Amino acid sequence: MYIPGELIPITLFVMVGFTAVGLPLARAYARRIDREAGQPKIQPEVAARLERMEQALDAIAIEVERISEGQRFTTKLLSERKETAAPAPSLRGVGGLGHVG
Repeated sequence: MYIPGELIPITLFVMVGFTAVGLPLARAYARRIDREAGQPKIQPEVAARLERMEQALDAIAIEVERISEGQRFTTKLLSERKETAAPAPSLRGVGGLGHVG
C-alpha cells in the first residue's frame, strides 16, 4: 500500500486543529454535565408534597411535646399525692397473720 508523503503532514495539522478546538469544547461540556448532576431537579409536585409532610411533622412534634408535658404534670401530682397520703394500715392482727404462737 502506497501512502503519499504529503498526506502525513496534512493529517498531522488537521488532527492538531481538531484537538485544539475539540479539547476546550469537551471540557466545557464535561463541566456543564457536572454542574447539572450536582443540583438535583425536584418536580413541583414533589416539592409541594415534601412541604406538606414537613408541616405535618412539625404539628406532630408540637402535639407530642404537649402530651409529654401532661405526662410530667400527672406524674408530679401522683408523686405528691403519695407523699401526703397516710401510711397504709398494717396487716397485723388481720386473719392471724401477725399472730405468733
